[in-house]
Amino acid sequence: MAAAVEPTPPAPCCATIKGGGDAGFPCRGRGGRCVKDGWEVGVRCEQREVRVSQGRSFHHLARVLENPHSIHWIQARLRRGFGKNLKGGCGACVVLLSKYDPVSDQVKEFSVSSCLTLLCSINFCSVTTTEGLGNTKDGYHSIHQRFSGFHATQCGFCTPGMCMSLFSALTNADKTDGPEPPIGFSKITKFEAQKAISGNLCRCTGYRPIADVCKSFAADVDLEDLGLNTFWKKPEDANVDKLPPHDQGKICTFPEFLKSEINSSMGALESSQDSGLPECQWYRPSSLEQVYKLLNSNEFTERHVKLVMGNTGSGIYKENDLYEKYIDLTGIPELSVAKRVSKGITFGAAVTISRAIEVLKEKDNTVLHSDGKLIFCKIADHMDKVASPFIRNMASLGGNLIMAQRNQFASDIATILLAVGSIVCFQTASGRLIISLEEFLKLPPCDDRTILISIHIPYWSSAIDSSSVTSKVMVSVPENDSSILFETYRAAPRPLGNAVSYLNSAFLAHVISDKISGNLILQNIHLAFGAYGSEHAIRARKVEEFLTGKILTASILLGAIHLLKETIIPKVGTRHSSYRASLAITFLFNFFQPLAKELVVAEKINNVDISSVATLTDYPNGKTNRSEDIMQPRTSKFEQLCNPNVILSSKQSVEFSTDYHPVGMPINKVGAEIQASGEAIYVDDIPSPKDCLYGAFVYSTRPLAHIEGITFKSTQASQKIIAYIGAGDIPKRGENIGCRFVFGDEPLFADSLTEYAGQCLGVVVAETQRYANMAAKQANIHYSNEDLEPPILSIEDAIARSSFFDLPPAIYPKQIGDLTKGMDEADYKILSAEIKLGSQYYFYMETQTALAIPDEDNCIVVYSSTQFPEHTQGVIAKCLGVPENNVRVITRRVGGGFGGKALPSMPIAAACALAAFTLHRPVRMYLDRKTDMIMIGGRHPMKINYSVGFKSDGKITALHIDLFINAGITIDLSPLIPSAVITALEKYNWGALSFNIKLCKTNLATKSAMRAPGDVQGSYIAEAIIEHVAAFLSMDTDSVRKQNLHTYESLRSFYGPSSGDASEYTLPVIVNELTSTASYLQRLGMVQYFNNCNKWKKRGISWVPIIYRVAPRPTPGKVSILNDGSVVIEVGGVEIGQGLWTKVKQMVAFVLGQLWDDVNLNLLDRLRIIQVDSLSLIQAGFTAGSTTSESSCEAVRLASGILVSRLKSLKQSLEEQMGSISWETLISQATMQAVNLSASAYWVPENKLDYLNYGAAISEVEVDILTGATTILRTDLTYDCGQSLNPAVDLGQIEGSFVQGIGFFLYEEHVENSDGLVVSDGTWTYKIPTVDTIPKQFNVKLMKSGHHEKRLLSSKASGEPPLLLASSVHCAVREAIRAARAEFSSNDDNHSASTFQLDVPATMPVVKELCGLNTVEKYLETLASSQGKVEA
Repeated sequence: MAAAVEPTPPAPCCATIKGGGDAGFPCRGRGGRCVKDGWEVGVRCEQREVRVSQGRSFHHLARVLENPHSIHWIQARLRRGFGKNLKGGCGACVVLLSKYDPVSDQVKEFSVSSCLTLLCSINFCSVTTTEGLGNTKDGYHSIHQRFSGFHATQCGFCTPGMCMSLFSALTNADKTDGPEPPIGFSKITKFEAQKAISGNLCRCTGYRPIADVCKSFAADVDLEDLGLNTFWKKPEDANVDKLPPHDQGKICTFPEFLKSEINSSMGALESSQDSGLPECQWYRPSSLEQVYKLLNSNEFTERHVKLVMGNTGSGIYKENDLYEKYIDLTGIPELSVAKRVSKGITFGAAVTISRAIEVLKEKDNTVLHSDGKLIFCKIADHMDKVASPFIRNMASLGGNLIMAQRNQFASDIATILLAVGSIVCFQTASGRLIISLEEFLKLPPCDDRTILISIHIPYWSSAIDSSSVTSKVMVSVPENDSSILFETYRAAPRPLGNAVSYLNSAFLAHVISDKISGNLILQNIHLAFGAYGSEHAIRARKVEEFLTGKILTASILLGAIHLLKETIIPKVGTRHSSYRASLAITFLFNFFQPLAKELVVAEKINNVDISSVATLTDYPNGKTNRSEDIMQPRTSKFEQLCNPNVILSSKQSVEFSTDYHPVGMPINKVGAEIQASGEAIYVDDIPSPKDCLYGAFVYSTRPLAHIEGITFKSTQASQKIIAYIGAGDIPKRGENIGCRFVFGDEPLFADSLTEYAGQCLGVVVAETQRYANMAAKQANIHYSNEDLEPPILSIEDAIARSSFFDLPPAIYPKQIGDLTKGMDEADYKILSAEIKLGSQYYFYMETQTALAIPDEDNCIVVYSSTQFPEHTQGVIAKCLGVPENNVRVITRRVGGGFGGKALPSMPIAAACALAAFTLHRPVRMYLDRKTDMIMIGGRHPMKINYSVGFKSDGKITALHIDLFINAGITIDLSPLIPSAVITALEKYNWGALSFNIKLCKTNLATKSAMRAPGDVQGSYIAEAIIEHVAAFLSMDTDSVRKQNLHTYESLRSFYGPSSGDASEYTLPVIVNELTSTASYLQRLGMVQYFNNCNKWKKRGISWVPIIYRVAPRPTPGKVSILNDGSVVIEVGGVEIGQGLWTKVKQMVAFVLGQLWDDVNLNLLDRLRIIQVDSLSLIQAGFTAGSTTSESSCEAVRLASGILVSRLKSLKQSLEEQMGSISWETLISQATMQAVNLSASAYWVPENKLDYLNYGAAISEVEVDILTGATTILRTDLTYDCGQSLNPAVDLGQIEGSFVQGIGFFLYEEHVENSDGLVVSDGTWTYKIPTVDTIPKQFNVKLMKSGHHEKRLLSSKASGEPPLLLASSVHCAVREAIRAARAEFSSNDDNHSASTFQLDVPATMPVVKELCGLNTVEKYLETLASSQGKVEA
């Protein structure tokens, strides 16, 4: 029965996909875009083909199942296949899934990650994507318009997922029973709105403007608190009427025709005739009996079968081969129900985590004891921190527990359910079993045919059930004298979830009050721990037995901790094992401390509002006889500030310049709306040409070895291989080259010798990207280490074996002053101190991608996501052995670069081109996140040894640096790094400065330029030295910094002509103004007061300055006016999210507008910038170094000036004849009179046009000593932007750069194994900042400095310099750690307490270790010693 598709869209906002019959699929937005005219299309499943209306045919429907990420299968063929993270960890591919319940006539909507969602699993569902909300043709949705108006998009690759996460939250909030919000707002709260994007990653914006978009819909928002936008100029002008209206229910998420079809199919569904789509090898049995009947049939016994529920586990445990058949378990009723029974709640194993949270939070009057309700709520609250909303909406409870049991998955859910004594029911081939969760976890790993049926969570009350007591000791007391205490804990890199725990735990205990003594006695204790490096979550039975029946004291708790240390032992190889074990002690201490009177009394409790000790030391009124007293949270106002639930706040201070209108105005970013609606085209959006093939890299996993051969396992996936392209396939006239720059080349393929783990050996080519990726995993690489020395895997190895690259003398930095004299003048010296800095991965949202299409006459067209189109063209030509004019490289936009799409993008384009050239068919590649992270190098690791001399007042007289830079296996851009390091280091006046620099050649992936390459390390090194000197002298770091800031004279001696005029040196003004307006000294006193009043939390505050040198480069530009007066612009720079197109359009509009003296001629809407084409605009250079925007603006300024000069006399002539004329008339007449309306220019900067950028930032943090968690409370940042070309764009660059720096300094661990192979290879193991980890208060000021004649309209760079200011956060953390060490140090080690090295990144384990892994034990030992004994 076919569902007709109307000629006009029945619901322009909605689209539908349905399997097993006629269907409509949304083709909207990043999760499925419009294939034809932007409206709902029908997808008909007939004769095993998927047909789209208007007759376009695709592959057999059976092909759908060959790619389990099947929504992408359709997306790729309709218009877009994206979200290649395929782990559900980034949120870029979020869509809205809607299900209709015909019984209640209700539609349930929720967000899902389309990269993990199986197509056949959403039969009879509706999918809405961001293009379904609104688009160019039908008009944009208010979400899209607000993303644009609040300047909340840069590269735009993550934006569609952000929009859908927000839309899902708004849709569900508006369906609640809450009070009606004011007109124009949603029912959603600020916190709920901000939390909606907690699982979505963005590498560009820094999240602040995205959070503002979300909050703008909230009924409880104060619009004046929202940041810079185009809806009002000043906060006091804020009004909801000025915002694009929020219209509840406007979007149809479920079409009526599909409801009708579902209702008409009810009979078949109710009679269990919905068997799935067997013709697609997809089965949906309605009972477990049918499941095992299928599994035991001949058709299944020899097949690769997958049992599926939500399929989210595939984001963690990647599939190693193709599955032949799928069995969907969600059609089995007993697996999908949640029911309350007299003794608790029973969840079917297929119940999603989100649904479980809803049920646990539901009000149930049958539960007599409030204790039970609170326990369920706490379980739900903890589950709400597991994964992200769009994962929880599909992930099942049963799947989570099966992974914990079978795969040793570090499950939070297993731990918290273990603590409350949950029971599981599961089915094996031999029968059904009901056992405790604890017993289930201890069983040998389940086979793939074991099915978990249900999980039962019992009710708990303050009444003690003697049958559940875990100890022989039992104290008989009246029921009403007992209370129940339950708490869950987790320590993870991100507060709001979407990160696996270092350790999780959940504790339950009955607390009995002795009426006579008032002492509290412990009974029925459950202590569960997980995720610490064990096979599964465990109960600490010995500790439970030890504590049962006891009155808690310091000595008793210390005895319990000793037993716990014998229990929590991470397995060998677990990272941060000591830290994880210490967390177990921390959480046990947190749980039991309020129950011990002496621990409460011993704490430093002052009656001040800033104290955060309360949660650890007291219950309200000192009572424990009411469960509400124990269970309810107790927080002060200052604690609430540190809570991840706190709403972000911000303030932006900018000055607009109208001197060069529209230049200087904060207009919307070009393309922001189409990025939000998902219509912006990236390389992988380009429809695949006919007969297109797909490639995937086979890479080495050894650092240095002979390659004796490569074979492929005999699997389903290997049968899909069409070709294998390696070094032997390079044409005779070609070269084995994958990357080239002025300093040297890098081969495309290793031939007989692999020199590092992750080196490309060849490319597997198949008919789909999934086939290619899966087939590449089947490679067996045969290695030999015969006659080879051990690999060089570290800077220390390189030094020992003198493995260095030569550093060209012409670019060797200049040394300053006389080191010997400076050292002689010093009162004190620090000799041979050491700093180590690790790497950082780019984590652009769009991974490396290219599409190569063979053309006539031995030519080839390559679409590449690159910052270097011109250089990419040259590399491809060299590889293929053809002239460069045979190679055309096109780049429209890049989904994030940060340097990673510069040289590192070339091998992908070259490999694609080689495969297409060899096979004479189009070939495209889109690296999965793991491959991208393993093969693409990242930031340069460094080792620094320094010696510094200084006066007693902190004035530094001399500094010597031994700088060792890990360049990896090839030289790449590494010779440029030393100069950047030293330039940034020179921000202070060191007196005399000398250095010895070595570029280390190691058997690691080549390190390349990453945003602020070398500069961020150099600036940090300077701060580490300043802080070391301050600690040595026991001085305030602030005074030492100011003591060593440059005067203009010393600035000239260090930076030479780059310093400019004295009036341009604005850093002293910035520092003085910032420390004054941000109340630095007052806040410093408050921080010290806070630290005196709090034992377990410490704060730190610090400020840092930066000086950053940039140099504009030669750049071409072309401006052409078409017959109708519209304008086409070409520039050499690539739009990578930095707002280059926006600034260029403003510049062209300004210059062309000069033709009219008195009329405000707004030409912006007439201008269009087109893609970079290496054969259209030559000498394009590269997009990097923060100056490409201004260089491109200079080029088009010159080109536009040429056009103005050509048109000016004609305009004057026409005005003499006709009077006032319009732009259209002028261009029409110019065309008729054969005026050349196209002009090109190649702007070449004057010699020594490089200049300095200045800025400063103050950051305040709070560190939890017990866990090492850092909360950034506030950042104030001032940056000299000159006269900004677009303040909104520059503000976005500053904030985004700063937050990326936070990632480098606090979160992003770049980890390699013993062979140098990257193991932090995905969103699961590599954590960039999220919305819950940025500063809670983020204030930014763009300083408008004076006129600068030599720079483009007095503007300055903004893309990279602010990243350096993130070291202020690291320095503040150091101050907090120093306070913690002082708290717990003895009088004998005060110096070591203040002098220490804080690693980068300062992750939770690093911070905790420096604060002390044994602080709790030391504290308790001190108290216990006063009792004279320790219980054992």
